[in-house]
Amino acid sequence: MLYLNRIICVLVLIYISGCATTGTTVSDRQNNIDKMEHIVLRQLYTLMPEVRNQIEESPGYAVFSSANVNILLISIGGGYGVANNNDTLERTYMKMGEAGVGPGLGIKDFRAVFVFHSKTARDAFIEDGWSLGAQVDAAVKFNDSGGATGGSVTVGDITVYEMTQSALTLQATLKATKYWKDDYLN
Repeated sequence: MLYLNRIICVLVLIYISGCATTGTTVSDRQNNIDKMEHIVLRQLYTLMPEVRNQIEESPGYAVFSSANVNILLISIGGGYGVANNNDTLERTYMKMGEAGVGPGLGIKDFRAVFVFHSKTARDAFIEDGWSLGAQVDAAVKFNDSGGATGGSVTVGDITVYEMTQSALTLQATLKATKYWKDDYLN
């Protein structure tokens, strides 16, 4: 039991460190999110070059850095990102949090890119930001080693691309995710 408690503590510490944006000022934090966005888009365009046109021709898109921890029957996650309005060039800095239930154990650090195919979908995401879903995950990935599931899914007027950065997880969860504007950064 002591061994399990240590594993849980390590996973929670890794999770907390992965969700924090660094910097002490609004400008520092915004710059760090902007850098993360550029790195993620570059990775996505390398894997799927056709997505560049999809993003450029869309009403908007969002890029998030997220981490998820699953401990036995509870799954929690959090992260940060930015939503972009391609019509007005307005950027909205956002946070995200998720909670779920289902069997599993592990931690996952991933990036998500949302492409909005309608202004309604873009505006609803920024203003309301709810997402409900199910997730089945199996991943062992550190740096460039190992393997992980990922890819894209289209739901309504939104396509989501997910890229695993690092993970050690096996889970099957039902979860709810909330995205909201970061009042401090906007």
